[in-house]
Order: sequence, then C-alpha cells, then structure tokens
Amino acid sequence: RNTSTCSPAKTLLNIFVLSGGRVSKFNLGESLNCPGTAWGMTELLPHHAALQLVSRGQWLQPAGHAAASISPVHIENWKNLQTLNAVDMELYTGLQRLTIRNSGLRNIQPRAFAKNPHLRYIDLSGNRLTTLSWQLFQTLRLFELRLERNLFNCSCDIRWIQLWQEKGEANLQYQELYCMNMDAAIIPLQEMNITQCDLPEISVSHVNLTVREGENAVITCNGSGSPLPDVDWTVADLHSINTHQTNLNWTNVHAINLTLVNVTSEDNGFLLTCIAENVVGMSNASVLLTVYYPPRILTLEEPVLHLEHCIAFAVHGNPAPTLHWLHNGQVLRETEIIHMEFYQQGEVSEGCLLFNKPTHYNNGNYTIVATNQLGSANQTIKGHFLEKPFPESTDNFVSSKLSPTPPITVTHKPEEDTFGVSIAVGLAAFACVLLVVLFIMINKYGRRSKFGMKGPVAVISGEEDSASPLHHINHGITTPSSLDAGPDTVVIGMTRIPVIENPQYFRQGHNCHKPDTYVQHIKRRDIVLKRELGEGAFGKVFLAECYNLSPTNDKMLVAVKALKDPTLAARKDFQREAELLTNLQHEHIVKFYGVCGDGDPLIMVFEYMKHGDLNKFLRAHGPDAMILVDGQPRQAKGELGLSQMLHIASQIASGMVYLASQHFVHRDLATRNCLVGANLLVKIGDFGMSRDVYSTDYYREGPRPKGQFSAAWQRQRLAPPAAATVSGSRPLGQLKRGTGAVGGHTMLPIRWMPPESIMYRKFTTESDVWSFGVILWEIFTYGKQPWFQLSNTEVIECITQGRVLERPRVCPKEVYDIMLGCWQREPQQRLNIKEIYKILHALGKATPIYLDILG
Repeated sequence: RNTSTCSPAKTLLNIFVLSGGRVSKFNLGESLNCPGTAWGMTELLPHHAALQLVSRGQWLQPAGHAAASISPVHIENWKNLQTLNAVDMELYTGLQRLTIRNSGLRNIQPRAFAKNPHLRYIDLSGNRLTTLSWQLFQTLRLFELRLERNLFNCSCDIRWIQLWQEKGEANLQYQELYCMNMDAAIIPLQEMNITQCDLPEISVSHVNLTVREGENAVITCNGSGSPLPDVDWTVADLHSINTHQTNLNWTNVHAINLTLVNVTSEDNGFLLTCIAENVVGMSNASVLLTVYYPPRILTLEEPVLHLEHCIAFAVHGNPAPTLHWLHNGQVLRETEIIHMEFYQQGEVSEGCLLFNKPTHYNNGNYTIVATNQLGSANQTIKGHFLEKPFPESTDNFVSSKLSPTPPITVTHKPEEDTFGVSIAVGLAAFACVLLVVLFIMINKYGRRSKFGMKGPVAVISGEEDSASPLHHINHGITTPSSLDAGPDTVVIGMTRIPVIENPQYFRQGHNCHKPDTYVQHIKRRDIVLKRELGEGAFGKVFLAECYNLSPTNDKMLVAVKALKDPTLAARKDFQREAELLTNLQHEHIVKFYGVCGDGDPLIMVFEYMKHGDLNKFLRAHGPDAMILVDGQPRQAKGELGLSQMLHIASQIASGMVYLASQHFVHRDLATRNCLVGANLLVKIGDFGMSRDVYSTDYYREGPRPKGQFSAAWQRQRLAPPAAATVSGSRPLGQLKRGTGAVGGHTMLPIRWMPPESIMYRKFTTESDVWSFGVILWEIFTYGKQPWFQLSNTEVIECITQGRVLERPRVCPKEVYDIMLGCWQREPQQRLNIKEIYKILHALGKATPIYLDILG
C-alpha cells in the first residue's frame, strides 16, 4: 500500500519470510527509501507475524514477539542496505539461516550476531564487503559461510578467511574468493601474501598448578605475535580472590600475571584459561588448578533400611582421604555383617556403612573418621536397630517412697544355721540316691520287654508291621560314659545343645523366638523302626513309630533321620541343626519333633509325609507316569491340573516367605526337598531322603586350594543369612573342609544355583528366590531335571553366561514371567518372595481362562 508520491521502483526488493510454517515472498521497489515513505505488510500477512518496513534503509522490525519464531530470513536486491547492526538482529533469537544476497551491504558491526546463538548458515555473497572480522562468528557454530562475489581488500584483516579456507572451516574451501592488492590488482585470496600477520602464540608458566587451601599463587601468561595480541585470563567462575597485572616489557610480547589469593577448595579442578587474540584469530592455553585440603564430612545420616540398613555418608578431601569407623569409641572391624561400600567421584567419597540384619548388639554411636596428609575429620551418628529382647527386670528394685519402713535386722544363732544345713544336705543326698535307683530300674525293665527284642536284630524289614527298637542301631559306636554338661544344656552324644539361643538370631516382632530354645529330648526306647525311606552320605531315614510324643495319641508315625558319621564336626552340625529347626514352626515347613541323643546314632525326629518327596509325586502324576520303574509299570494316577500346580507352588512360596521372615537361607531348595502329605499338602523340608537316588542332581566338586570354600553341603541345610559365605569363609556351625561328602569333595546342586552362588559361594534370600524359579520349572515339567540335556560342566557355563531355562509347554506366560523375575542376574533385581506368593495366590484363585498358556 503506497502512501507516498514517489515514482515506482525499477529494481525489485525480494523478501522471503518463514513464519508459522509458511513461506511468503514480497516484491518491493527501491522507492521504499523515498523520504516520508512507509510500507505496511499487515494486510499481506494475515494470521502471521506482521512486519513493518521503515524508510531510509532501516532493518525489518517485526511487531510483537513474532521475531522469535522466525528461523530463516532471506533478503535479495536491497541495494540500499549498507550496514547491519546488533539492534537489527537482536529480536531474531531463533534465527538459524540468514541470507543477504546481491545487496549493498558494506559493513557488519561488532557483536551483530551476539543475540543469534542458533545461526548455522550465513550467505553474504554478492555484496560490497571489503573487510570482515572473525570475531563476528566467534560464538557461532557455523556449518557454512558464503562470501563469493565480495571484493575484499588484501590486508591482515582478512588473513583469517585465508586460514579458514586452508583448514576447510565453514565450507570456505570450495569458494572462489578475491581481494584487491596495493597495486589495484585483483588476485585470488589464496595467493594473498601478507607479512607479519599470523595467529598469536601463547605460553604459560605452569601446566598444572598445585597449592594448598589458603595459600597464594601467581601464574604468568605470555602472548606473542604480529600484530601484538591482547592477552587475558578467563576466570569468570573462579571462587578464589584473583587480580590481573599486565606487563609489556617487550615490543612483541604481551604478558599478564594472574595472582590467586587465599585459594579455596571449591576451585579444585578448575581450568584456568589464558586467551590471546589479534585480527588474525585466537589462541589459548590452560592450567589445571589442584587444591589440596583436609577432609570434611559433608553428610552423615541416621540408619535407613533399604535392602540392608545403611548409614549414608559423603566426605570430600584432596588427596582422597582414607575412611574408617568407630563403634562406641572402639575401632569397628568390618565383616560380612557390617561393612562399608563407597565410590569416589572427583574428590567426594559417597557411600554407606551397611548392616546385614543387625540386632540390638549393633546399637550405639558410629563415628566416621576421614584422614589424609593435611588433617582429619570425624562425625558421630547414633544407630538404633532393635530393642533389647529381654529388658532388665526392675522387680527387685523397690522405690524408697513406696517403702518408708526401715529394714528389719534379724540375728541368727550359729548353732541353728549349722543344724539346718546338715538336714538339707542329708535330704538332698537321699533324693539323689533314690533317683539313680529308679533310673537304673527303668532302663533295665523298660519298654524293650514289651516288644520281646533281645540282642542285635535286623534293622530293616520288608513288611509294614515289622519293627525293631532303635537302640540296636549303633554302628558299633560306644557312647562316652561321662560328659561335662552345664546346667543349661541338653546332652546329645558327645556334644551339648545350649538352651539359650544365640543372641545373633534375636529378631524383633517374631513371637516364635523365646528367650530359651528348648530342644525336645525323645527317649530311644520310645522309637520303633518300621522301614527304611532313604539313605544318603549323612546316614539313613526311616519310617518309625514314636510313643509318648503326643498327649492325645499313644503312638504316631514319624520320619527318623539317623546320623551315621560319628565325627565331632558332624555332631556339631547335628547340634546346630536341632537348634535352628526347633524355632521353625509353620504350616508349610516340615514339623520337627525333637532329638534322641542318649547313645549312637544321633537321631532327629520329623513328621511323616505319606506321599514322599514332591519330585517323585510330580513324576507319578505326569505324562510319563507309565514309564517302567524297577521293572514294573507304574499305574497312571492322573496328571496334575493347572490349578493343582499353582496350589503346590503357592504353598512352597508361603513356606519361603516364613523362612525369609525368620532370616533363614535354605540353600538347597528343590522339589526333591519338599514333601507331600494328604490332601495335596506340601511342606519344605530337607532330610536327605533318597540322596543316592538323586545323586545326579548334585555336582561333586573337586578339592580346592587350602582356605577356599569346601564345606559339607548336605550337613547343614538351614542357616541364617549371616551364615551365607563367600569363598574362604565358613558360616557359624558349618563343618570343616571335606567332611560333608565322600572323598572330601563338596556336592553342589548347581542346576538350582544362581551365578553368585556358583562363582562365589554366596547364599542369600535372593539365591533362594532363584532356586524357587527352578522349582516352578520342575512343577510345570512334572519333575524333569533342570538342564537334563546338559552335563554339570555345561550347566555351570550356561548359568554363568546368563542363559535361562526355556518355558515349559504347559506353563502359562504369567508363571514364566515369575520364573524370569527369579532368574535376574543381579540379586537385588529379583522378585521379592512376598510378591511371588501374592502373584501365585492370585493366579490360583483366577479362572483358568485368564491364564495365557499358549503364550
């Protein structure tokens, strides 16, 4: 809309504007520059940013905030555009491409592009530029800079363009650029030869500067070259006090000193950079500042329970400090139960003091001490994990306010005291003699005569109704006639079972843990064997009748585990296992009744599960049940259904939840170690039943170097997490090397073991979760052996390399997802056993149609 009286322009000005995703082109004449002329584009740009052209060669000024959304600007044939200023460009903050072609541009002011950090493409070809500064483009990351058809003056000011062409920067190497020399001759820019015009050279007095906190330091930077460069230090983010001092003693060297006063540790690792600039370009050199300072404790937090209890800390110091801990003022010795883990990031050490199932014995003050060559620092935090299980009784203390009556003094005559003591001693002696006589008579005329057994008899009979008294199974071992037993012990063979539980096993919130652990003692004459159930390296398991075990039944069927190994180590294992099993009371854990230790062999008595171990039960109710067993075809009993399999799995998971809540690690979970009773009742146990039958499930490990793990696997099945070991250590109560397997070799159920247990002999609740995943696989394959197609060595290789068992044919996808969750390589990433139980319990209640069996 022309509002002036000027004549129409002969040359067109083409303006291309991209806004809102559309490109608009406008053809305007040179008469724009007529005095008093104003051109508006509001009508031309509906729904777009409105632009306004102001007369006398002024730059395009968008209205409102439209400029920020403009990414390219394209201008051609604007002959009166001579200067580009910073104010012309500052609103175009989103500009990426700028084209000013075939116009009259002669000069670009310094910092013209300071507000256009996204500029990547600039086309200035066909203008009237005679000189151009590299500093215009110093902060830009240009992909391309086009300068053709500009006749530059051959001078030092454009030497940088010649150097960029040589290096191939901004795509200048393919452009034909020219300049006019002093003789008015036009020559290619690449042939320009200007003396005393080069990039500045720079040097610093230090490559690395090391100081102590609080000290002062001086660094010198020298810049040389022609033209003489400007030199300065860039220390914008430096915390230390600094001053700059210029020294121009030489005509071609510009030196500057940087003085640091009272250096602070916050500047450790700071990169001091010196820059030298002239018209040709810029050079720089850096100095790494290292500040040594004594340790400081940044944070120390109270214990928080994650996977383990953690006292989090953060310490910094340079050099990196060494860390150690004090517990109640005494040096804390790190163990598997209490240990420190941290990582170093720069000069900051951050980590945790970890506690694996701490008890009230671990309560107290914990002090972290950090030390390096420059000093030390410490800080204390209180750690409280559990209340004392048996707080001190205050019954014996009577308040003086409640008992104002003075104490009464009673005087006894010496003669009366002597007479009373004599009577008491006499009565006690008479009672002891009477008890001894009764004990001898009971042993002589006791229950043995009831069965008419005299002398050694056959131990095992093939008939259900045949029996033999247990005391005849002694393997030729003579029981010691005397044993030093304290008042709080139960004598079993050559060992003593203390009635006070190990304080390490006290747990808050578990009612089953009483102040005393009483192991029930069963008389040998009350146990009458029926038949053998299994045999292993530890001894044999029998079906037996036990009298006087239940107040409601005269006798009941039990499973008897007889220890044949008479070594002291085996007896200690027997003692420990009896203590642990006494505390395990759960509907899905095989019930432990007690021990028989008067003579040999040592006996453990468990409840009897009529259907035997789960592995045989699964095979008897699977598709291969008709396979010949012992030369006779086994009658098919019907395959287990999906709901029955889920019911079995959820029962085992329930037992595992209980074991985890009691902080016990089983270490040999498998279907062979689960028992099946009436009405499909499944319980976790481990009595070594039919160990010889399942010998292929175990890998017999060869002798290891002295000091490495080689404990008796099958001796100790239940142990608290504190007993989980890494190679080279042995849990409390575990047998010494070589005593648990024939020939001193360890038998390992590697097909059920996770990588950390195979490689490092580390057993935790998470390793039991891995084994449970294998149990699920066994259930849904009707008792197949895991990795049945591979040898033990091949199985070890597969597991340690991350391979897992394939999904069984009848296994729903939801159940296989649980297996995969159990088989995560990192223990902390595996599913929690409580989560597994909840999922299985929910699947068991769900209608089968919702389970994805086909995958």
